[in-house]
Amino acid sequence: MNRIKLLIVDDHAMFREGLKALLEPHADFEIVGEAGNGEEAIQKTRELIPQVVLMDIGMAGSNGLQATWQIKSDFPQVEILALTIHDTEEYFFEILKAGASGYVLKEAPSTELFTAIKDVAAGKAHICSVMARKLLDDYLRRVKTGEEKKSYQVLSNRERDVVRLIAEGCTNQEIAQKLSISISSVQTYRSRVMEKLKLHNRSQLILYALQHGLIDTTI
Repeated sequence: MNRIKLLIVDDHAMFREGLKALLEPHADFEIVGEAGNGEEAIQKTRELIPQVVLMDIGMAGSNGLQATWQIKSDFPQVEILALTIHDTEEYFFEILKAGASGYVLKEAPSTELFTAIKDVAAGKAHICSVMARKLLDDYLRRVKTGEEKKSYQVLSNRERDVVRLIAEGCTNQEIAQKLSISISSVQTYRSRVMEKLKLHNRSQLILYALQHGLIDTTI
């Protein structure tokens, strides 16, 4: 079985050591390196090509947000899982805009971290339970006030289905099977969605899906 190659990025050496002690015994994970700041994270990613980078956001110097932008620009196949103390929507949406596929608080239990790593490695989005609750509350507020109607006027039901499945990490073939349509139809729907919403990549699409309640954020 192939183990998921991980790069740990955090400016606190003690926290990195703790993560290594937690993850190294796990049969599914292999820690290939660690970095103490954003610049080092970019360099280590270039050298080691991990599958998943566990990225702290608030580091001195070149921070996690800047490093995430650069890594996703240079190595789009590398997945970023934000591991942070920040539970505000400001940090959450900024790191997702930068290209991260997951967001987990450092206070989360180890089981949630394990699940998050596996999810992002598989191309899925993973949002910790605290942020999921906040997103759901905000979405319900917008529905109640009528703000959310606009999002449903932009996309058709089928286009929303395609958005949801793309954001959940499904391939075009998997989407075609789930919706009983051809792969070419999936590609057409995807192109229409990106054009309508003026989006340019999967991370932006995940962000849109989360903001508009189109994917399941439950853990």
